[in-house]
Amino acid sequence: MENIVDPVKVNGINIFPYKSRKELLSHVNTTKGILVAVNAEKILHATDQTQNIINRNIGYSDGIGAVWALRKRGYKVEKIPGCELWLDIISHYQNKKSFYLVGSKQEVIDTVVHKLKMDFPQIDLLGYRNGYIKTKAEQEELLEQISRLKPDIVFVAMGSPKQELLMEQMQKRHPNAIYQGLGGSFDVYVGKVKRAPEIWVKLGLEWAYRWAKEPKTRTKRNLQLFRFLYKLYTNQF
Repeated sequence: MENIVDPVKVNGINIFPYKSRKELLSHVNTTKGILVAVNAEKILHATDQTQNIINRNIGYSDGIGAVWALRKRGYKVEKIPGCELWLDIISHYQNKKSFYLVGSKQEVIDTVVHKLKMDFPQIDLLGYRNGYIKTKAEQEELLEQISRLKPDIVFVAMGSPKQELLMEQMQKRHPNAIYQGLGGSFDVYVGKVKRAPEIWVKLGLEWAYRWAKEPKTRTKRNLQLFRFLYKLYTNQF
């Protein structure tokens, strides 16, 4: 991969300073690995567990806070929302690589699979299952299926750090793949959760739009963003 520098450490968390989604795709295609979304919340509340998970994988700037932190260090980077990135990956590789999906409720992932086959007719989907893995036997069955089917790309939508820990178990059985944790992206894709209008997203104000729409649930969380900014611009990171 040309022109990829080493990851940048912010409050103990390594973030790769990708200049574009194309650069990210090129990198993971050659190195494989687990893509982990990094945002202000993960940087601000970094624990030994979250640091270790991100640092042994491929952290990218999913949130505007991560972008601000990298730009403050002089890197020209763009925000790469995970809820868009996985669809970019499918679009880029739909007739070249195989896929496997894990996550969400059964009715949601059924809808996701139906919509994907409509939106990407050439997709090679080897399998899928919901994200409610309740027993060790169920997890072992999934790991064995990943090992047997050997998908090129695996998406897991279960929330952090659960999804990353599961993907690391998958990776032990099938290392030659690209993995990405998606959080609630399946819900966004099927319309259960609405994103901000495109202009808000382009301006880096998606957090403000969601705050205005959901003040009760977002106020405490977004106040942490201002705390993050204070620490960032007073050089505490």
